[in-house]
Amino acid sequence: MKKIDRRDVLKGLAAGAGAAVAMPALGGRAQAQSAGKVVVGTWGGDYARLLTKNIEDPLLKPKGLEVVQDQAGDAPRRAKMVAERRLPRGTVDIQGFSAANMFEMNEAGATEQLDYAKIPNAKNLLPTMKYPYGIGHIYSGNVVIYNPKLISPAPTGFKDWLDPKWGNKIGFIDIQYQAIMIAASMAATNGASMNDIEKAKEVLLAVKKAGARVYPTNEAFAQAMKNEEVGISAIWKARVVQWQNAGIPCEAVSPVEGIPAYVSGFVIAKNAPNKENAYAYMNAMLAKEPQEAFAVDMGYNGTVSGLAVAPDLQKRIGFTPEEEKRIKDLDYAFLAKNDSAMKEWWDKVFKG
Repeated sequence: MKKIDRRDVLKGLAAGAGAAVAMPALGGRAQAQSAGKVVVGTWGGDYARLLTKNIEDPLLKPKGLEVVQDQAGDAPRRAKMVAERRLPRGTVDIQGFSAANMFEMNEAGATEQLDYAKIPNAKNLLPTMKYPYGIGHIYSGNVVIYNPKLISPAPTGFKDWLDPKWGNKIGFIDIQYQAIMIAASMAATNGASMNDIEKAKEVLLAVKKAGARVYPTNEAFAQAMKNEEVGISAIWKARVVQWQNAGIPCEAVSPVEGIPAYVSGFVIAKNAPNKENAYAYMNAMLAKEPQEAFAVDMGYNGTVSGLAVAPDLQKRIGFTPEEEKRIKDLDYAFLAKNDSAMKEWWDKVFKG
């Protein structure tokens, strides 16, 4: 399992470091195939829109590359990728997943082992975001989100969030079940373990009994926060920044138990029909301009060095040196092994 050293990550994000990194042309065979098609598996919503705005339209389409997005949740896209792995040619070239899901797909034998010589911009990739089977595109950390009008005193961590006293002001986001169970484990063990699922279940059953509400998507939860239907939950810090920008009353607190890392990245299917164009797409996403744009548009930290992010924005989306020490990488092997059981339990208790 790959351990993320957050000192390296934040060092690479030092504001104003380095000059602009232009998107180099790939040589040889890749250049010859630059005009063609690439099918990109991704979530819908803002992320898909910003891939188009910041990567596809300005960097790839002018080179004659046709980009087709295959939008769906990560679970059906993972299922399709595994189902297609024995075919000579799959239907999707490059897939966007969390770091945990990238690990899972590699374990399933469905991913290309990357040839970094075909990704010139990877020379700027932070070492902790460079996997044998994928690259980190953007990252953030899981924090407590709360409305100061409804929740007082201010929470300090996951244990405060998952306190039954908040009753139906506690919110859960259904698609974040894995992150919720990790947070509950940390709450139950005072940060000692992210993998104590049995103790996590005890915590979650108590808040369900108290009236905690479940929302199907991030967007549905955001509306509930805006309407003051709920007042406390946990989400990636980047989402808090987005919702603050949208006028939703919320603040972020970095949990005292530790801050679980969230890395969103891309893998190339082992049987990608347009493999060279998938490499071109990876190279484009690591260019300086789109990396900086994602920080502005989505509140995520970039994964390459030399980015010029405004100090006030960096303060909102990043972490202090003290918080950096509390950022924890996930146990990808554990999650890959236990994800199905976690999802089954979650659905039975909160959706059954």
